[in-house]
Amino acid sequence: MPTTEASVRLVHRLYSDHHSWLLEMLRRKLGNLENAADLAQDTFARILSSNEAGPLREPRAYLTTVATRIAAQYFRRLALERAYLDAISHLPEAASPSPEHRLLVLEALTAISRVLEGLKPHVREIFLLSQLDGLTYPQISQQLGVSVNVVQKAMVKAYRHCYDAVYGE
Repeated sequence: MPTTEASVRLVHRLYSDHHSWLLEMLRRKLGNLENAADLAQDTFARILSSNEAGPLREPRAYLTTVATRIAAQYFRRLALERAYLDAISHLPEAASPSPEHRLLVLEALTAISRVLEGLKPHVREIFLLSQLDGLTYPQISQQLGVSVNVVQKAMVKAYRHCYDAVYGE
């Protein structure tokens, strides 16, 4: 959806009125001005690209919500990156992936994480038990204290969600 001139003006006004406030809030949360500046910029870019910017009754509440979601994604990415780097840290240098390969893996992990976050927690747990731990439906059923039918329905939801995320709805 193209960005309209009116939405650009609204975001520009939102930016001029609240950027300094948002930057300071994010700096306090992150403890780092450079990361705060990046996330503040990402916040306004997200609002502009959503093309849903309209007159807001509570602009700071809206900015806080968008920025908090972006910050959560940032922290999840950092956690994934740390976990991946920890997992490969024991490898000998010759077997260690190149920086380019590391970046590709981190991008893939981030995309997978984003898809899985779209699942309800119990569906995600069932899906991960099946796909990562290799448990059968009866094993999952027993471990979680639910029926096999519940596990099957959760897996259908998870597969549908993953399919939609990859191929569009």
